[in-house]
Amino acid sequence: MQETITTLKEANVLQEGHFLLTSGRHSGQYLQCAKIFQDPQLSEKFCKQLANIFQKDNVDTVIGPAIGAIIISYETSRQLGVKNIFTERDANGKMCLRRGFNISKGERFVVVEDVITTGGSVREVIDVVKEAGGEVVGVGCIVDRTGGKIDFGFPFKAVVSVEVVSYEANECPLCKMGVSIEKPGSRK
Repeated sequence: MQETITTLKEANVLQEGHFLLTSGRHSGQYLQCAKIFQDPQLSEKFCKQLANIFQKDNVDTVIGPAIGAIIISYETSRQLGVKNIFTERDANGKMCLRRGFNISKGERFVVVEDVITTGGSVREVIDVVKEAGGEVVGVGCIVDRTGGKIDFGFPFKAVVSVEVVSYEANECPLCKMGVSIEKPGSRK
């Protein structure tokens, strides 16, 4: 695990500061996993590790939420030799399938994400799969920020699991110290 953490720091994925997370929580650390995917070799390395975790689960398709999980979903599916699709938000902000993607009844899915803090987007993707008649066999990510404390109701595996402290906005000690905040995530 320490080798993985070192790699994440060297790639400027693991950052220090004051950050507004997509979940609305605040943290002194941020994992900009998108930086992994600017390097094809690093992308392949991490996604291969993730694919190996699910190698024996008879997966038909890998799915993840756009935009952050499009590349991880693709590369993990490539490593597994299976189909890849992604969900995205409609005009009302609801997670859904678009672009002609569909799910067959009984199709077996691994839901992937680059980094998981609260798991909100992953839960939305799980709902899309289940509502369409698919079967979720597991959830995977590159970085689990919860230290293994999250439960999706399915096997959950991560390449690396770390517990990164986050705070509700009104309880954030960095805000109380007047440290300026950055919003590096993809949502407005």
